[in-house]
Amino acid sequence: MAKGKGKGPQGKRITLKMAKNSIRVSFSGRRRLDLSKMGITTFPKCILELADVEELDLSRNMLRKIPNTIEKFQNLLWLDLHSNQLDELPKEIGTLQNLTFLNICNNKLTTESLPEELNLLKNLKTLNLGLNCLETVPTTLGALKELVDLGLFDNALTTIPKSVKNLPKIERMNVKRNPLRELEKPKEEVDTIKRIETLYLVEEKDLCSSCLKMCKGERDELHKLEDMTPTSSKELSFPSLLTPNSSAKENQEEWRVRGTDP
Repeated sequence: MAKGKGKGPQGKRITLKMAKNSIRVSFSGRRRLDLSKMGITTFPKCILELADVEELDLSRNMLRKIPNTIEKFQNLLWLDLHSNQLDELPKEIGTLQNLTFLNICNNKLTTESLPEELNLLKNLKTLNLGLNCLETVPTTLGALKELVDLGLFDNALTTIPKSVKNLPKIERMNVKRNPLRELEKPKEEVDTIKRIETLYLVEEKDLCSSCLKMCKGERDELHKLEDMTPTSSKELSFPSLLTPNSSAKENQEEWRVRGTDP
């Protein structure tokens, strides 16, 4: 049997020399250990010797687990773990009290696999949890009072806790492509009944013969409908009045003239 068979991809092995050569210094003077897109499948133990860096980028690899030794990186202000295969985070991540930026989007994290200790990151300003498998948002995230930017897009969320909605400094909260009940628009009911906007009542003697014939036809149709529907015991009756159609409205002035002629 071949060595390592059935254990998944072995990934690229990172040496201390490679890691040192991957350190970049930003304009602000921060040192970033950039090991993104390296094909890494396991957290390189050798980088523990570089735990004094301010920024760590392990994004776009194939990491399945972050060890509890992440607590060694006490100077971290910025941590990017997006686009890996993480299905859990260690509770020790809550010890990184200086973190202001944490990106863990595009992984396999569930609500249950998020450690409660995330709420200890009191200086966190940006948290990206998008593209995971979250069904609910932990209410404990409401403790992150410095949070400005929160990514929750592309999960399975149906609601957002009030404690998170009411974060005092939140400016951006991306919840796109979630089945949120509060964002669903109520379906408009379609009224299939043709309703009358204006009703004109006239006497038969005021109608011309063609209008009278048309109105009587419509009245007969209404009587057919009455036979099909239950009626109340007390019905109002206007035997000498008709309900003409729109043609009556057009000829209304003519009827008025006729009615005033001697």
